[in-house]
Amino acid sequence: MKIRKARLSDVKYIYKLILHFSKKGDVIPRPLAELYEKVREFMVCEDRDLIVGACALHILWEDLAEIRSLVVSEEYQRRGLGAKLVEACLEEAKDLGIPKVFVLTTSPDFFIKLGFRQVNKLELPQKVWADCIRCSKFPECDEVPLLKEIY
Repeated sequence: MKIRKARLSDVKYIYKLILHFSKKGDVIPRPLAELYEKVREFMVCEDRDLIVGACALHILWEDLAEIRSLVVSEEYQRRGLGAKLVEACLEEAKDLGIPKVFVLTTSPDFFIKLGFRQVNKLELPQKVWADCIRCSKFPECDEVPLLKEIY
């Protein structure tokens, strides 16, 4: 299995993974057209030409990015692939000179193990919440904001 930057040919597989997990309420749904537009944000996990996981690094500002749309096929979970996808996104943030990366999640313990710390929602800029309107949990959000300072 390898982690790599997503390609256009991966988008339909990323879409299927996100659609599956969005129906369970784990991630925000993303339209197929949006995924094509933002394919450069994604890292994927590939196992013998099969896309089994994905994660995006969405840049919000000169000093802030978000980890979003982290999905790993159920049959591939508990193998450390989610952590590898997040680490690949964090490495890209570091290469780009982005000092802070945040995540909104219902699985805070996973991200805390990766060095994120819980923060108050008010510490994040208001534009962070733009996607919330598409969330099935809106306005009763149960996601926890966490932040990691890269350097």
